[in-house]
Amino acid sequence: MGRLFLISLEGKIYSCKHCQAHLAVSDDIVSKAFHCKHGRAYLFNKAVNVTVGIKEERLMITGMHTVSDIFCVGCGSIVGWKYDAAHEKAQKYKEGKIVLERFKLTGPDGSRYWVTHDAHMGGSDADDA
Repeated sequence: MGRLFLISLEGKIYSCKHCQAHLAVSDDIVSKAFHCKHGRAYLFNKAVNVTVGIKEERLMITGMHTVSDIFCVGCGSIVGWKYDAAHEKAQKYKEGKIVLERFKLTGPDGSRYWVTHDAHMGGSDADDA
């Protein structure tokens, strides 16, 4: 196994809660109104220190999407998903963007997010309403 090189970010950073690898900066947040099986999630323009899994079709609150799970390269944890394609015209803005689950992150102020009692416990869903 080779040596792991992680990208370090500057500013208000969101990190993996397991290994503290930098994942994204708050300036790249598109929306904080997304939801996943553990509660809230954020839509980012980009993320670093992640690998992309296999593409699959998922029916979400906003319709059918082609998505790939994304994994932290530091520890291998699933931290969210990437929108590869949106099947509905109104959802095309999501293509190429990354959703990071708040439950899997440490926030810029060092806070950790917890699963709320009102969290949807089904599959990963997005809602940008």
